[in-house]
Amino acid sequence: MISFELSASDVELYEAARRQLLTSHHSENHRVAAAVRGESGTIYLGLHLGSKRINVCAESSAVANARMAREPSVSSVVAVSMDGQGQPQVTNPCGLCRELLRMYGTGATVLVDAQGEVGKVNIAELLPYPWMRAAETEWDTLPPSVEGRAS
Repeated sequence: MISFELSASDVELYEAARRQLLTSHHSENHRVAAAVRGESGTIYLGLHLGSKRINVCAESSAVANARMAREPSVSSVVAVSMDGQGQPQVTNPCGLCRELLRMYGTGATVLVDAQGEVGKVNIAELLPYPWMRAAETEWDTLPPSVEGRAS
């Protein structure tokens, strides 16, 4: 079941991915950034790597960074892509990433774009929210925030 009650930890994860995308975005080679929180609480970043023949998802590279640091599992995940106005927006993991994330974080939560509102779901419940780039949606998604906290 989706929850729209986000924690400061969820927003911190989003901000880390957002900063990575703003620093590294390239319309063809680096379209998505991701952040995963390891079981230890450490945040690991990932970046989409694109070329003419192959693409590596941002979530994949973030999980790889966590595993190289010897994290036993991933506890939370977020991916961001640029919306039509060039602003980072939460984007839902593609099918390959959903499969990968479930292998490395069976109890992980994932921040998702639920038709314009950011919520979080357990990785096992992720399938009802399809993968689309922010610019492909028919809605604008506001950045996540903790209720009562100034952004």
